[in-house]
Amino acid sequence: MHVRPHLEHIPPYQPIEPFEVLAERLGRGVDQIVKLDANENPYGPLPAVRQALATLAFPHIYPDPESRALRRALAEFTGVPPEFLLAGAGADELIDLLIRVLLEPGDRVLNCPPTFGMYAFDASLHNARVINIPRRQDFSLDLEAIRRAVAEYQPRLLFLAAPNNPDGSLPDPETLEALFELPLLIVLDEAYIEFSDDALGRTRTRLQEVPNRRNLVVLRTFSKWAGLAGLRVGYGAFPQWLLPTLWKAKQPYNVNVAASVAAQVSLEHAPALQQVVNALRAERERLYQALQQFPSLRPYPSQANFILCRVIGFEARELQRRLAWEHGVLVRYFDKPGLQDCIRISVGRPEENERLLQALRILLGG
Repeated sequence: MHVRPHLEHIPPYQPIEPFEVLAERLGRGVDQIVKLDANENPYGPLPAVRQALATLAFPHIYPDPESRALRRALAEFTGVPPEFLLAGAGADELIDLLIRVLLEPGDRVLNCPPTFGMYAFDASLHNARVINIPRRQDFSLDLEAIRRAVAEYQPRLLFLAAPNNPDGSLPDPETLEALFELPLLIVLDEAYIEFSDDALGRTRTRLQEVPNRRNLVVLRTFSKWAGLAGLRVGYGAFPQWLLPTLWKAKQPYNVNVAASVAAQVSLEHAPALQQVVNALRAERERLYQALQQFPSLRPYPSQANFILCRVIGFEARELQRRLAWEHGVLVRYFDKPGLQDCIRISVGRPEENERLLQALRILLGG
């Protein structure tokens, strides 16, 4: 017996561990930890969602395999007809599903690192060939390099996070329009789009464009803005030609009853969620200004619910370690191409951000 040979050479994805595991490791109570390492919504689900989960009517019955009630609610919320929408166990499931139905072993996928690691991980898992087109130093896309790669490698897919994780930048509209002209499927991952805004305060989504484009997929999640990361529920808008195969290939009961109800109730209370998003946006800007006061930190402007900082004159890994062990403050550390000596800080509640800043003052001065 053996596993597929290519799997032996794929490094495992490194997920963030949950509260209770981290608390035990640090020797602290859960209430003593400030968890700013996984871009979770620190406010969690709305009270109405918690109440709905506490009174679930049919948890013993299999969920609707077509998520019809959720898709109707999503159509009303987004303006995209339900026949273009597919729900998933988080956007992660939909990323994997796209790769499974579209790629043969050896097919090429374009990736623009540094970015969300699941694009390359899932592609490698299915024995596709990942063509990396590194971002520029400011994390903007290298459009000409992407064009050359499309001409040379003829990839099937291009994955783009908008805003990008881990730096929080958005591709400019002109670059996106140029990408839409290329002969491949663009998968736009808008996991953090609710935290972005333009000069008029509007989110920069492309979701409503999907029904009119053959080569655009837009993915969304309830993990960030709705505080449902632990329930794993997301959705996507897909071109009509692709949907029959996606429906056929997905797991039949992929969105569980609790996740579906929580998502629907969240949509019913969208104005309350917008208040949470506005609070996190305000805290993001306040935190960004405060981080700029530390000579050892170079924070990058962000359109998401996190801030990437390059650490200067201090070992970034050591800073992450001491924040955790000495202060109970958890942040994400990066040391990979384009992200050497970086930490990423999720935006917390005001009191959590204050604990972070106080710990940084002790460790870095200022």
